[in-house]
Amino acid sequence: MRLNILGEMGLARLRHWFAAMLVSVLVGACASTAALIPPAEQPLAPETVSLLDKKGMNTAAPIFVRIFKEESELEVWKMRDDGRFYHFKTYPICNWSGELGPKQAQGDKQAPEGFYTISQTQMNPNSKFYLAFNLGYPNAYDRAHGRTGEALMVHGKCKSAGCYAMTDALAEEIYGLARDAFRSGQTSFEVHAFPFRMTQEKLDRFKKHKWYGFWKTLKEGYDFFEANRIPPAIAVCERRYVVNAVMTAPQVVDPVGRCPRFLRPQLQPFSPRPADWKLAAERLTVVGPKTRDAAEVATTTAQSQADYAATTGSLSSSNSMPPGASALGYNP
Repeated sequence: MRLNILGEMGLARLRHWFAAMLVSVLVGACASTAALIPPAEQPLAPETVSLLDKKGMNTAAPIFVRIFKEESELEVWKMRDDGRFYHFKTYPICNWSGELGPKQAQGDKQAPEGFYTISQTQMNPNSKFYLAFNLGYPNAYDRAHGRTGEALMVHGKCKSAGCYAMTDALAEEIYGLARDAFRSGQTSFEVHAFPFRMTQEKLDRFKKHKWYGFWKTLKEGYDFFEANRIPPAIAVCERRYVVNAVMTAPQVVDPVGRCPRFLRPQLQPFSPRPADWKLAAERLTVVGPKTRDAAEVATTTAQSQADYAATTGSLSSSNSMPPGASALGYNP
């Protein structure tokens, strides 16, 4: 009798062991299945979806992106049901190369500045830098100024030779936000890449910088969005950007030819609904590594401004043309 009881106890233990092993195998299988989902197809994290919902944003809604070099920050904005864009998150840019100023030539290791449009074909789910989307450099403005280079990206891996590099985790979230917007009908999204946050105070630091005129034009795009919370229509003609330029009729605009007649619609300035004032003012900044120090970048730019001023002063005294005033387009 005692042997029979011991046998039953042993059988119960054996059943318990098999049940535990089955649970372990099933959990392992689920983890393996998740690991098999490629990075480009990873769903947005539950906390990201929850934040979107809290902010009244739909994962399907259009996105808009702004980049600020000096601050090493990338912003993602999402459209809400009033047709205006609201800030979702500010992400740290882990690394970018070069200094303040636009990219001009292949190999100069400069990260681009300007107004860029991203279509679905520019998304790269198989990037060697984890995930990426191509900025579309050189765009029509860059080509009009004879600029060269290719494959300038926003990507992961925190390594840059002319790109904007994020950590893999942040690259995955940004990529996922863009992916879901495309799959829900957004045909393209805008990326505005700035040297710094384009306040008048910050721009005034560089009145003698060789890129001051170019940056003034970029500020027009910055100011338009700040006032209206809608990205402006951008055209390129006469080798310059034209901000808030809407065509009177469909036509091809020659980036180096004369500007056609544009409409300049005056939008109703952004004014959130009473219940949305707090949301409209919120800025959520993600904590993460930044390789570039803002103070160091500002100091380097101030030194390049001084060097340029000294060079152009000496050239002016000999009636020579300052560097960049040639067909490569000092005057933007």
